[in-house]
Amino acid sequence: SVERNGQTITFLDTPGHAAFTAMRARGANATDIAVIVVAADDGIMPQTREAISHAKAANVSLMVALNKIDLPGADVDRIMGQLSEVGLTPEDYGGDTIVCQVSATKGTGVENLLEMMLLQAEVLELKAKPTGPARGIVIEAQSEVGRGPTATMLVQQGKLQVGDAMLCGQYHGRVKALINDLGKNVKEATPATPVKVLGLSGVPSPGDEFTIMRNEKEARSVAEDRAEKSRLGKLEKPAAVTLENLFSNLTAQDKPTFNMILKADVQGSLEAVAGSLQKIESEKIDLKIIHSAVGSVSESDILLAKASDAVVIGFNTKTDAAGAAAAKREEVQIKLYSIIYELLDQVKEAMAGQLEPDSRESELGTATVRAVFKLSKFPVCGCMVDTG
Repeated sequence: SVERNGQTITFLDTPGHAAFTAMRARGANATDIAVIVVAADDGIMPQTREAISHAKAANVSLMVALNKIDLPGADVDRIMGQLSEVGLTPEDYGGDTIVCQVSATKGTGVENLLEMMLLQAEVLELKAKPTGPARGIVIEAQSEVGRGPTATMLVQQGKLQVGDAMLCGQYHGRVKALINDLGKNVKEATPATPVKVLGLSGVPSPGDEFTIMRNEKEARSVAEDRAEKSRLGKLEKPAAVTLENLFSNLTAQDKPTFNMILKADVQGSLEAVAGSLQKIESEKIDLKIIHSAVGSVSESDILLAKASDAVVIGFNTKTDAAGAAAAKREEVQIKLYSIIYELLDQVKEAMAGQLEPDSRESELGTATVRAVFKLSKFPVCGCMVDTG
């Protein structure tokens, strides 16, 4: 967290490029501006493209920090061209993406980056009320020896103070201590301030929202009610979007959008399939390819699909182990094809609302009938299980 011109800028470092998308999938909006860091000597790598897709899916304003400009191999013009190719046309090239050239080791351009962030915040009219009960979100949480449950929280509005009665997800508590990003105890925290909070009754999940209640009794009552509802499964999950139920699950809009993540084996196939899909015309629904890349379907793709209510389409590729497990856990549909016409036909039928569910038998076990007993009007079979 840094201060410039009396304003606070808080950076959330996301080493995993799907971090803010996973948080968005939990219903939280942690970031207002995403700064994509690109190395001037390497250029835009596959992970960078993925990070850009995740940031776009999270609907946050994008800026680019072009790092390592002091290295001999830096080629700024080449990177500017690559940025234009991924839809981030720099301002110098007639676009609207702010690109700041920096050197992390020498500190060159860092002041300019901070100034441009404040300018962007002014343009976006990012404002928050610094008084009244605090609201915000959980960035990370853990259980620490000697401290109990602790949660790193970002205040988004109001003022958080020691002694406040807090409600956070299924947990409650009275704020015992606030520790800032420098490890120092503070008495209060205002908007854009990250603090570690001590005093909760349990460890909340990243992305959970916190609110300040009138007293601890009220916070406990609401927290217990939420926990009970969660246990009884009353918090209904909306059905996941699939090709077969496309129209029944999309929200009622003038013209809904069918979100898709496209993966293929090689770049040529990817461009061909994407080009063919974009040519499909429908009066009922718009098709939007959220992210397209070469390679197998990964866990990152599944998180992006979950956050965007998208279906994952693969052409001549497979799903890796982590991706398959994530798809099962997050209930995201993956459709793999090896024939382009079959892929296009199924997408066309889905967009026309005519695709029927594909019923497949899955054998769980086999048994041999040894004897049949006519004990009532229904025969009873005596079986020996062979497999499964």
